[in-house]
Amino acid sequence: MSIWTELSGIDFRHAYVETGDVTTRALQAGPEDGEHVVFLHGTTGHLEAFVRNIPAHANAGYRCHAIDMLGHGYTGKPDRPGEIPAYVDHLMAYLDAVGAERAHLVGESLGGWVGSWAASEYPDRVASLQLLCMGGTKINPAVMERLKTSTRAAALEPEISCTRDRLALLWAEWDEDLGEELTRVRYEIYHHPDFQRNLHNLLALQEVEARERNLLRPDRMARIKAPTLVVWGNKNPLGDVPEAEAIAAAIPGSRLEVFTECGHWPQHEKATLYNPLSLAFLAESSTGH
Repeated sequence: MSIWTELSGIDFRHAYVETGDVTTRALQAGPEDGEHVVFLHGTTGHLEAFVRNIPAHANAGYRCHAIDMLGHGYTGKPDRPGEIPAYVDHLMAYLDAVGAERAHLVGESLGGWVGSWAASEYPDRVASLQLLCMGGTKINPAVMERLKTSTRAAALEPEISCTRDRLALLWAEWDEDLGEELTRVRYEIYHHPDFQRNLHNLLALQEVEARERNLLRPDRMARIKAPTLVVWGNKNPLGDVPEAEAIAAAIPGSRLEVFTECGHWPQHEKATLYNPLSLAFLAESSTGH
């Protein structure tokens, strides 16, 4: 099994899209007249986090976009701190660039944080929201330090084992099928000179002061009007199940699903459970546009 094998059944495009002052890398698939679904990865992640989800969603008729978020992966890296309003501006610029007036947002970790903020600021542009082990509702210095330390080691040390350790941190169990390939993809991204120069901006939200002013507070989550599905892993190393319950309680009408034996990447670790769950939720949330 490989990334190519995962994508072998669909017609897809590996695209570079001009979005404002940066060029954005995207994996696009599915019919062009389908409802747009945008997949957003976590801190220092990249679009390959969704290779097990794009085919199922494209084959169901959705126009899928997995993007490298601002400063991440092979997307442009302006020298400014990666704070949530900047990520949201970049997301909106991407939607404008691809002609998507409205989109379903699927956000994992940081991606969920960005998606929630976007839904609270631009309700007319978010058809539905999926929050997969979303971050941003708490300040936990121990978790933040763990992320900073492991990411810096993965990006700045020459040994590929540091990158493997950073990826393994996210999963309940090592992925024997794609783990080594995803490690090599991530190693190449992390060791690009532009990524290393920009690393301090990507880790900005792991600093208490910056996190404090970007925090997803209950009053902001209460403003979200989009249908919302919260998905969590019971072995998520970056947040326990009560954190997910608090998120679901704060967003009106939202629904919580907890996967067992699952870490921080439910869409990847439990794709056979997640894909049909997501497709049923999208069908219920369909705008008909």
